[in-house]
Formats: sequence, C-alpha cells, structure tokens
Amino acid sequence: MPHWSVYTGENEPHDGIDHLPAPPPWRAFDGGPALPPPLDSDDATAVSPDRVHRAKSYVATPESVRLVNAALCLRRPLLVTGPPGTGKSSLAYAVARELRLGPVLRWNITSRSTLADGLYQYDPLSRLYAAREGADKPGGVEDHLRLGPLGTALLPYDRPRALLVDEIDKSDLDLPNDLLNVLEEGQYEIPELVRAARHCGDGAAEVLADGTDTPVTVHRGRVRCRAFPFVVLTSNGEREFPPAFLRRCVRLKLRRPDRDQLTDIVRAHLDTPDGHAERLINRFLERAGGGELATDQLLNALYLTGVAGLDAASRDDLAEQLMPYLSATADGDGF
Repeated sequence: MPHWSVYTGENEPHDGIDHLPAPPPWRAFDGGPALPPPLDSDDATAVSPDRVHRAKSYVATPESVRLVNAALCLRRPLLVTGPPGTGKSSLAYAVARELRLGPVLRWNITSRSTLADGLYQYDPLSRLYAAREGADKPGGVEDHLRLGPLGTALLPYDRPRALLVDEIDKSDLDLPNDLLNVLEEGQYEIPELVRAARHCGDGAAEVLADGTDTPVTVHRGRVRCRAFPFVVLTSNGEREFPPAFLRRCVRLKLRRPDRDQLTDIVRAHLDTPDGHAERLINRFLERAGGGELATDQLLNALYLTGVAGLDAASRDDLAEQLMPYLSATADGDGF
C-alpha cells in the first residue's frame, strides 16, 4: 500500500501526489473526461515573485505536515485557523509547489461573497448586447460565462488542484452551509449551460476557467471532479462555524511560532540571522506576551533596519515603530 504521507514540508518539488493512496470509498470521484494538470506558466500570477517566495520560504511544523497529509488522503478540506501572520495562506502555496499541483486558485472571501461567486460568473448583459449586435449564436451562453476558483478546482483534473478560500470567517452566515453540498459531492451544475444544452447536439460548451484564457469543455452544464482538490480554508477565528461544516473538514490550528521556529522563518526569508536579528527576535517574543503581533511585522523590521544604514539606537527606534500591537493593548515600552 502506498505510504499515506506525500507532503514532507521540505520545499523540494516532487511527484509524490501520484502515489497518494486510494480515497475512502465514500470520497471516490469519477468525473471526466480527464484534464491534464495545468502548468504554473499557464497563470501569470502563479509565477509572480511574491507567490514563488511565499511557497519556497514556508516553514512547516510537524503538525501541519501531518494534517495536510490527512486532508489529502481523506479528500477533505483543510480548515486552518490561527492568529494573523502565522502562515495560514502561505501553506496552500507551499503544498502546491512541493506536490506540483499547478497554480493555486484563490478565492478571497468578503461579507458579500456567495457560493455562485466561487463557482462561476455569468454576464447576461454582455450576452444581451451581443444579441442586439447580431454577434450572439444559438447556445452561445458560454461566451459570457467564466468559471470561478471553486468551479475550476472541481474540474476533472488528473491531479488535485490547490484551492485557497481565504478568510472564510468574513463570510455571511450562509456561505459555510452553502459550501457543504458542493464539497461533499464534488460536483455542481451551471443552469445556464444545462438549458443551452437542449439546443446543442452533444451538449458540450467551451468555457474559460479561472486564472487562464484557455477554454475547458463542460458537458451538458455539469461539472464533477476526478481528483478532489486540496482545499485550504483559512480563518482568523472571528466567528464559529456550524458543526455540520466542521465535521467535514480536517482542522489545523496554527500557533504563534516559538524562538526556534522564528529563527527558522527569519533564516528562510532573510538568510542567517545576525546578532541584531537575534536580539530583535528576543524582543519580539517578549512583547508578544503583552499584545497581538504578527510574524511579518518582525520580518519587515528586520529587513528595513538591515538596509537603512542606521546606528544601533536608530534601528531600535525604527523597529519599534514597525512592530506596533495589532490590538488596543499596546504598552509604552521602548527597545
């Protein structure tokens, strides 16, 4: 039997996802025809320097490695909670890079986000204008429709796509429940294409997927996954989720990094810490006990104080200004 652990957290890309154990019988999907996994070059944002750096520099904990593999094997979403700046979003990019899952599909959640936004966007006005100009064709609804991040992730790819649903705790109360059926069934329908299929012989429609201008074929308006996507749902803990939603997720709680983890993070982002960096790390940890601080505040302070050409006192003053408490419990300590 293949080893259940395919993600190592070592940031070295490999094809271990091809050796993922078979899914549980209740999580097996058979969508088709199969689509080849996309390349990073298919999505310009996937190869942007910031995303590449986030993926390469992520420092995984043993717990996160274990639960990522659990989510992959069980074909379940991974709900990642924790304070700001603990690397919840970066985890999706790190896993996608190591396992060669292709560009990460990202769905940023707001209070107005709906399930339909994640599945697809349809522009009826553009179709109306095209019809007036005589440019529309019978069954041409697909020219005015584009799959969203969730809808694209559920296409029948040979390999799982990585989908980041960022800050789901900012959604309205209905969205987690609305997601339940789609994530449980691994499929959805596009009503506009279902209706159009009645006027088309084979019912095939060429639609654009999220993050690319290359069309994919949707048959009779129905999409069903083949490899269940690696779904990362992030939350800052601003709200509770219903039990029915929680029991369908693998849950990972990221905690604030300790001194050793912070040193590893600094080394991954800014090379080996020097004496000033060690002192700033210690001060960051001291102050973290009195209020909310994020790791990227430390990285910003270390980077800028290292390149600004300042004396020691000025560097300390600047670092303090770059690391204010995120909550209202700031104290008046200096460095």
